[in-house]
Amino acid sequence: MEFSRAPADRDLVAAGAMLHDIGRATTHSIAHGQAGAETCRDFGFPADICRIVERHIGAGMTADECALQDLLPRDCVPATLEEKIVAHADNLVRGRHEISIEARLLRSPHLSRRIKTRMYRLAREVELFR
Repeated sequence: MEFSRAPADRDLVAAGAMLHDIGRATTHSIAHGQAGAETCRDFGFPADICRIVERHIGAGMTADECALQDLLPRDCVPATLEEKIVAHADNLVRGRHEISIEARLLRSPHLSRRIKTRMYRLAREVELFR
């Protein structure tokens, strides 16, 4: 997946992309973002990589949404372009294949309209850089 027109730090995106699911070593639940960020912090990774890992779930979660999922109530919504690219790219992968954001949203009936809207808006924003 290439976002060649993005004015982003490519090395940071690559590192975040490689590490974004490191939390799956301990859990396959929605908590793997925060768990992975904690693992990255424990290994001494820079804060910007830890934030990519923590904020890659869907289009992120607000502190209130995190609390409702019994996670630490942190703002986990992607803020930087690098965070947004990794989160969006993760949304477009199913197994080893790339899918559209529309297909991803259709495969996720359990997500609220608010979360789906946030994912769609993230997609529209990041797709400008492809």
